[in-house]
Amino acid sequence: MSAKSTLPTLEGILLRASGSSLYLVGYDLSIGITTTIEAEVSEPGEIVLTAKLICEIVRKMPDDIVYISVDDKFTAVIKCADVSFTLIGISAMEYPELPSVNDGIGITLPQNTLKSMISQTLFAVAQSDERPVHTGVLFEIEPGTLRLVAVDGSRLAIRCEKVNCNETMHFIVPGKTMNEIRSLMSDENSPISLAVGQRHVVMEIDGYAVISRLLEGEFLPYRKAVPQNVTTTVKINTREFISAVERAALVISDRVKSPLLCEFKDNRVVVSCTTSLGSVVDNVSARIDNSEEEMGFNSKFLLDALKNTDTDEIRIELCGSLSPMKILPLEGEDFLFLVLPVRLKKG
Repeated sequence: MSAKSTLPTLEGILLRASGSSLYLVGYDLSIGITTTIEAEVSEPGEIVLTAKLICEIVRKMPDDIVYISVDDKFTAVIKCADVSFTLIGISAMEYPELPSVNDGIGITLPQNTLKSMISQTLFAVAQSDERPVHTGVLFEIEPGTLRLVAVDGSRLAIRCEKVNCNETMHFIVPGKTMNEIRSLMSDENSPISLAVGQRHVVMEIDGYAVISRLLEGEFLPYRKAVPQNVTTTVKINTREFISAVERAALVISDRVKSPLLCEFKDNRVVVSCTTSLGSVVDNVSARIDNSEEEMGFNSKFLLDALKNTDTDEIRIELCGSLSPMKILPLEGEDFLFLVLPVRLKKG
């Protein structure tokens, strides 16, 4: 799991055969994943094999039964049909022990619910480790409610859902862990369970257990960042707005940057951009209440927010050209995204 680790064992997967099962562990001291699969075990044993290599071998093996044998010098022979590999392994005694969460507080919710919540917040997790605590997702649990929050220097994402839980707690899970969890979850409503301790969280999903360290530090007091006043309300078709932004962004590149201009007026949103590559003007119909507004945005940040709304229409709330744009569902606040504007040059 850890390609750059200084410990050779952390570049490997632990395989432990006993009874009628094969137990597998990957761990890089930050996140660990375990699972157990059925196996016919003639003699119990364990070994650590290089993760990247064993995964590629298994992926390219014929669709048949795989046989693994290990000798007392930690040499593993892997056979399948007419294919045979011999690998040099490492003693399992050198593999670090996974942390445990014995007295953790538990919560259970449907997989598809948590998967949706992660997808609608993960895009706003900070990529820079300038403030490590913001490279994770904040979980806020209150009686009956789960709230996920992610923030970087230019945007904020909040996603709420009703849950059957009477606890009150908060913890921060690394974005890397959230990405792994999302890849393991299905779109079904089968349950996922979380056990939260002081330093670690364990999530159990369809036969997999993911254990991750929690991030420590003071998370942004995000409620203070959400504008409370609203001077302009816009209701617009999400797909049409996304398409207009994508078209306007064609004249923007990594080398040629320029803010995307959005004018909210006369029941339409005028999206435009001018760079050394060219210029573009596009119009999207909308329902606009109250005052007109003109704002500039980073096109990528605006698109990230729009594409994660997962709803046909959205409500946009504005409070001046320098205040963050609020993106919400038409009704309620199941999700709330903030996108900071770019200061426009006048004249």
